[in-house]
Amino acid sequence: MFKGILIDKDDNSYRATLQEISDDQLPEGDVTVRVAYSTLNFKDGLAITGSSPVVRKFPMVPGIDLAGTVEVSGHPDYKAGDQVLLNGWGVGEGHWGGLAQKARLNGDWLIPLPKAFTAAQAMAIGTAGYTAMLSILALEHNGVSPDQGEVLVTGANGGVGSFAIALLSKLGYRVVASTGRTSEHEYLKQLGASEIIDRATLSEPGKPLAKERWAAVIDSVGSHTLANACASTRANGTVAACGLAQGMDFPASVAPFILRGVTLAGINSVTQPKAKRILAWNRLAKDLDFALLPLISHEIGLSEAIDAAHRLLAGQLRGRVVVDVNR
Repeated sequence: MFKGILIDKDDNSYRATLQEISDDQLPEGDVTVRVAYSTLNFKDGLAITGSSPVVRKFPMVPGIDLAGTVEVSGHPDYKAGDQVLLNGWGVGEGHWGGLAQKARLNGDWLIPLPKAFTAAQAMAIGTAGYTAMLSILALEHNGVSPDQGEVLVTGANGGVGSFAIALLSKLGYRVVASTGRTSEHEYLKQLGASEIIDRATLSEPGKPLAKERWAAVIDSVGSHTLANACASTRANGTVAACGLAQGMDFPASVAPFILRGVTLAGINSVTQPKAKRILAWNRLAKDLDFALLPLISHEIGLSEAIDAAHRLLAGQLRGRVVVDVNR
């Protein structure tokens, strides 16, 4: 038996509870992992609270990230004792995820835990930091460089935003952070933001084209914020879209893309090929200032995760929530 958060649903209720789970209940997979740490992402918050129908089958263990040790393997790339890492692949939505002390998974979804990281550090980074790095790789692929001008990061206090600021700043970019939380200005400055703007300047309906400002944008918000970011991106700039905190809609026009040659690059963190995932994590090992991890993240126990999910969706938590599933 092991502990885990289990989400279940019937005609009358939707509930997430901490339970004792037996190994026999684990889903199919060729690698069983003894989980050390998981995380609480926005999507996990939606799953645990039932605020959005992200869970596709029941019962379900949430948790889109995990790091731990292989216990049993039928996969040629892994053996018992190997340290592994997983982000995405629909775990916590269609396949049991990381917010439990064990997970049984498809070995193709795993990558080796990079030697630069402990399991706890890897989860402090998690899907948020990994997505931020995929966004930066997209900007670099399109030729964006620090000498071209300012980079806007929206949703700056969230996990993706926090890591995007830290990484871009270390790489030499001048970063402008958009946030609605004036109390977090000092935090964003510590991460490396050169300037902070109120998210209200971007979150309302705007013009199809606005004054050119941004060389590039990393947006985790979507909706009007993404539309306005595109409208004010400079000619031949790139906007990496990786989130939808404000909404899935995109109330924009084609003007920035046709008249200014702006590129809108969609960032899919869920099903990247293994080589791309390893590249992103190797870049994180090289380009992230590990000293910032305690500033960006904090740790909770598995028993605290359900309550924390509600606070996460209410905007009461900063940065990353690391979950020690063994306490």
